[in-house]
Amino acid sequence: MFPELGFYGLAGHAADPRALVDEVQEAERIGLGAVFLSERFNFKDAAVMSGAAAAATNRIGIATAATNHNTRHPLVTATLATTAHRMSRGRFALGLGRGFDMLFDLMGVPRITNAQLADAIAVQRRLWAGERFDHDGPSGTYPFLFLMDEDIAEDIPVLMVALGPKALTLAGGIADAVVLHTFMSEEAVARSVATVRAGAEAAGRDPAAVRVWACTAVVEDSLPHDVVLKKTVGRLATYLQGYGDLLVRINGWDPAALQRFREDPLVTGFSGAFDAAATPDQLEHLAEKVIPAEWLACAITGPAAACAQQVADSFAATGVDSVILHGSTPGQLAPVVAAYGAVRPAGQRELPPNPGRTA
Repeated sequence: MFPELGFYGLAGHAADPRALVDEVQEAERIGLGAVFLSERFNFKDAAVMSGAAAAATNRIGIATAATNHNTRHPLVTATLATTAHRMSRGRFALGLGRGFDMLFDLMGVPRITNAQLADAIAVQRRLWAGERFDHDGPSGTYPFLFLMDEDIAEDIPVLMVALGPKALTLAGGIADAVVLHTFMSEEAVARSVATVRAGAEAAGRDPAAVRVWACTAVVEDSLPHDVVLKKTVGRLATYLQGYGDLLVRINGWDPAALQRFREDPLVTGFSGAFDAAATPDQLEHLAEKVIPAEWLACAITGPAAACAQQVADSFAATGVDSVILHGSTPGQLAPVVAAYGAVRPAGQRELPPNPGRTA
């Protein structure tokens, strides 16, 4: 019913990947348009999750958001995408991103640059077109690349997860769709949308043909208070642990506030991710004494009707095409989605099920 709305499957630190099957079926039942799948090196393999989502549903769009091109050989990535594309009958988009330098250093794989990402996407598209070629470029050197079938001619959208202005400009120039980050202010989202559109125009593309997804934490307040804390305070604190400097720059926040967060005794002595291991008391401390209220206000919280109205208003306020309701399961989002039906913008752009397409 609402192709412009999506959610993240297995949001947070899920330990039971089988739950994704129930989630996508519930999402389809209540009218969500797409599921986004983030990869973690534990129980969240992008290929397995994409196949499960395709097999368990009939209408919902499916996207990796994101996996990384440097953790698989390009033939393996191309095979993942073509398999999910055909299994889903065209509902799949391959989402790629820059990932985390520290993790790649530990894994012993190259850090990702924008040049590598652009090159890797070009390689994927050539493979999906059925080409057979050698390649020597920023993403690697390969003596011979080909998919082992004569009947390869796949049109698979590429989605990029992008944060900074250079990545957003690149995404506008080469990607079919873009996913923004969680905990961005409306002003930051609007600036990011403008940067994507400008990147598309500079590349000679139709700016309106690039589908831009905002990603907004939506946590309805009928959930238990400790759950709300984990999905808002805990999630933002975890992001601040990993790439706080980038979030602060994107939003124009005060760097001194980030430094105070980093120097707080709880933060300096904490082991692990806050959204996985922090107690409610610890999260209350962060909310009341450490993290600025302005930063936490980037999440959508409150009664279902109020959450739905904020989602509906965000289209005109930011210029995005679609919104990922992040951090909650479809079951938890059901009241918000039901309320959204009553306030959905009258002129809402009709979009296809595939989250990487605009037409």
